[in-house]
Amino acid sequence: MPSPNPRIGWIGLGRMGTRMADRLIDAGHTISACNRTKSKLAQWRTDHVVPVDTPADLADCDVVFITVSGPADLLAVTTGPDGLLSRDGTGENRTVVDCSTVSPEVSAETRHAAEEAGWSFLAAPISGNPDVVAAGGACVVASGPRASFERVSALLEEIARAAVYAGDGEVARLAKLGHNLLLGLITQSLAEVLALMDKAGIEREDFFAFLGHTVLSSTFITAKSGPLIRRDYQPPTFTTTLLRKDFDLGLDQARELGVPLPLAAATRELIQSCIGLGHGQDDFAALYELQALVSGLPAPEA
Repeated sequence: MPSPNPRIGWIGLGRMGTRMADRLIDAGHTISACNRTKSKLAQWRTDHVVPVDTPADLADCDVVFITVSGPADLLAVTTGPDGLLSRDGTGENRTVVDCSTVSPEVSAETRHAAEEAGWSFLAAPISGNPDVVAAGGACVVASGPRASFERVSALLEEIARAAVYAGDGEVARLAKLGHNLLLGLITQSLAEVLALMDKAGIEREDFFAFLGHTVLSSTFITAKSGPLIRRDYQPPTFTTTLLRKDFDLGLDQARELGVPLPLAAATRELIQSCIGLGHGQDDFAALYELQALVSGLPAPEA
């Protein structure tokens, strides 16, 4: 049975990690937390957060959530010097819940190291930008031991509106990569069509209003309509550089599995070109700016 008052640790308090941890704190939990930038801890939720110096200091927790940027970061905070797995801890059924987006290979490597150190490991990437997470609208897909998922499912459901168990091993990683490939493909398609509307003199607001009443209406298109109408990509919900990282990971998996992804491969190069134009740290809706440029449309007003 899950503990009603688990000892919770958290590693990685960027924009996503902070919003996710906030939801647990708002639900009444206290969190021990470690972050590379120590000043963030000093300024955040001091009423229910116990700062620690290194990930190893969380070894006695029942559940440790990890939200870091990529594969190298995940390995550093788990198997590196002073990583979570470098120190023996106390208690049974200790579970690592990694909500980062990393490759299945790095996930499997981390899983093996965690099990060797006496932890169970759940791959649990999350869909939703920080604002969606804060509003309780995110979704988690998880894979690993079913018993481990059941032990932490109540916590996941306090963070997100849904937590879906997808099976054993690393299948959740591929599900999240598939999700992010679709994000990029849809956004590039939207950028192309929007450039066509602009060239024809159709107002963007009118085009999005029309889409909103068709079968193509979606939460995602509605969310991206504002940045695309304004041509303002700050603050980013997800940067173009991070999207490139996930396309690289997804295309690597496709090659390994022998699945051709011609549209995704072409979109990856367009993402790279957009980064080359200086939009690497902008929201990935900035893909429109590359399309506008090659379509002979004017640059946005300063």
